[in-house]
Amino acid sequence: MKKTLASVLLLIVAVSALAQSAYDEILENPQKAGGLYYLYPVTTSLNTKAPKGYEPFYISHYGRHGSRYLVSDEEYSTPYEIFKKAEEKGVLTAKGKDLAKRLEAAWEDARGRSGELTQIGVRQHHDIAQRMYKAFPQVFKGNPTITARSTTVMRCAHSMAAFCEGLKELNPKLDIPRESGRRYMSYMANTTKQASYFNRGDGPAAKRTAEFEKEIVKPERLMAEMFADSAYAAANIDARKLMLNLFRIAIDLPNTEAGITIDDIFTPQEIYDLWQFYNYNYYNHMSNPTSAKGAVLDNARPLLRNIVESATSMIESGRNGADLRFGHDSCIVPLLGLMKVEGCYGSTDDPHKLHEVYADYKVSPMAVNLQLVFFRNKAGDVIVKLMHNEREVSIPVATDIAPFYHWKDVKEYFESILNSPETTKESL
Repeated sequence: MKKTLASVLLLIVAVSALAQSAYDEILENPQKAGGLYYLYPVTTSLNTKAPKGYEPFYISHYGRHGSRYLVSDEEYSTPYEIFKKAEEKGVLTAKGKDLAKRLEAAWEDARGRSGELTQIGVRQHHDIAQRMYKAFPQVFKGNPTITARSTTVMRCAHSMAAFCEGLKELNPKLDIPRESGRRYMSYMANTTKQASYFNRGDGPAAKRTAEFEKEIVKPERLMAEMFADSAYAAANIDARKLMLNLFRIAIDLPNTEAGITIDDIFTPQEIYDLWQFYNYNYYNHMSNPTSAKGAVLDNARPLLRNIVESATSMIESGRNGADLRFGHDSCIVPLLGLMKVEGCYGSTDDPHKLHEVYADYKVSPMAVNLQLVFFRNKAGDVIVKLMHNEREVSIPVATDIAPFYHWKDVKEYFESILNSPETTKESL
């Protein structure tokens, strides 16, 4: 992709001032076009010193699994078979033959590993855990109460294992029971009927997404560069579907250690446009499109309730420790929106304006995590701060100690969300 960077400059003038922000970010770091596949970007946790007299004692955490392979073998094998067949027919260009070799190597590396955590994903969670421990050692002192729970999907359980291993390397005496059971799925990976209705295959979100795909995904140049016989390509290949599949492979390959890249097959404009499409697609399914009227965010209500109840229980116990939860982007993205965490709540139905309020690579890269870090003083007063990807973030709660908040105010705010009416099917 480095070869394409210089030509991006030629396109900036054609983009509006607000669009330039997202465009310039992708110019500076093209891997951000990976969106939900973007590698976890944090290597140093940033922390403001707590007010005098307050010490950390509890962390409430939710983390998405780390870097993984694409979720199905077919996402690798299908384009490989398309190019293999075309090569046998003698209809590939030199560039097409080169891509065919790389697709074969990518498929060989990924075969039978679809959806699995990669070693990069393992290291991400191991390192996040160690930074957490070093930043807030008081949470883990003595005999802390720690829970670790994941969804029943293996990449989440493996992320949990890597995280716990990272903690125990720094303190082998820690007792961290690890659970991955269906009994926790009601809040770890909830989907409401209303959200399912909104995101149904024939629903308004799907229709708008399909319309935007037809408008912005333009495979003609790519097909012409890869296939020497245009009639063969037109008769045998769904060009738009293939382009989207190739882009998914391209943006996920950095999450593996295969040492393969295919991002050079796309122009800078294609990279940006494909990012726009996937940003809009995932946003509709996981965040706050205006027409959803909060239905998608409602998926996170049980998780928010568990966070409030678990924090209340820990505070009342007088103990120290952590609740560690491991799941998916489809869980943490609605949670961030429901809480109205800065940068994670923008609302629009217009795909052309979405970049103004929402960028998936900022909200949910691989291993995205939310940490609520609690502090107390000798008088028992409790304050809290929120960290999104180990960066302090704000929510719409008044505070005189920013970036910290008085827990009583945050709890009242969260409870007001939980007590507000949910979106009904009839209102959609």
